[in-house]
Amino acid sequence: CDGVWDPHPALGPQRPPRAGVHNSGWVQIPGAEILGDPARHDELRDYVIGVVTRYRRDPRVQVWDLFNEPDNPNTAAYGEQDLEHKAARARELLEKMFVWARQVNPSQPLTAGVWWGDLSTIERMSPIARLSIEQSDVISYHSYQNFAETRKRTEQLEQFGRPLLCTEFMARPAGSTFDPHLGYFQEQGIGAYCWGFVQGKTQTHIPWDSWQKPYTSEPEPWHHEIFRPDGTPYDADEVAYIRRLTGKQPATGGR
Repeated sequence: CDGVWDPHPALGPQRPPRAGVHNSGWVQIPGAEILGDPARHDELRDYVIGVVTRYRRDPRVQVWDLFNEPDNPNTAAYGEQDLEHKAARARELLEKMFVWARQVNPSQPLTAGVWWGDLSTIERMSPIARLSIEQSDVISYHSYQNFAETRKRTEQLEQFGRPLLCTEFMARPAGSTFDPHLGYFQEQGIGAYCWGFVQGKTQTHIPWDSWQKPYTSEPEPWHHEIFRPDGTPYDADEVAYIRRLTGKQPATGGR
């Protein structure tokens, strides 16, 4: 499930992206209509169990992240349209999702990422962050902050003694960059997933503030993404840094 962007999804052909706007086609699942009605939450049970059952032994699946940013208020984009008591309803649904997924007994760990708020102690966390920490087999989190804040957040989560996965980072205008973040994650043995790879339809190379003022030219710096559509790097030095860390040097020779 996903708690970010448009809270009113619909079946059928989807609208085209808005020019110059970050991720304008993304929709929530479930939408506000179902999420806001606890009596309808069980409508998702067969979907969750069916998907996890199908892939519960698949080696391509590393981890089940059950609900992306479930209590995100979408302030910058759809805040006025989103659910009034979203955090409470999302927590109720997430609690059920952990139960449903565990019934399947997948070989992969379960998690739900924490993405905001005070993470210094379990008592200071929001109710939904506390549930996520308590129920997750491995702790996942998002950090689009600068390096000092990312390290602080990481050190706070290390207190729980479980493997860590930073499942969203890298937003250049916010100070979240490959160098030094990715090097730090490697040193600490933390799994790291950056948002975005190739500039494309989602337009997530454009910053979040485009929801208030769409961009009419290429942003500088890019927000997310690493490569242009033709495969050339947005920043060659950045790509070289990633290759050095991962040991994936460019191929040489005639092949």
